[in-house]
Amino acid sequence: MENIRNAGFDELLAMCGGCLSCATCHVYVEQLPTSANLPVSSIDETELLEGSDYRQENSRLSCQLPFDETLSGIVIGIAPED
Repeated sequence: MENIRNAGFDELLAMCGGCLSCATCHVYVEQLPTSANLPVSSIDETELLEGSDYRQENSRLSCQLPFDETLSGIVIGIAPED
């Protein structure tokens, strides 16, 4: 989430600052590097995403994605605001 905001993408609101309480950092994981694995969505993340009209199979909350060198090359899209 912070990487996206630091890159200047103002469309990602992230209003709760990464506290897993608002779902305004909803993104779509479009492409994942072959060597990377994302953690399974927690129950809290899943419940927040269920409230979105724009949820897709590849939806995640960016605040719950631990970015490190294994995610170099990940492609994400920012979901529309609910």
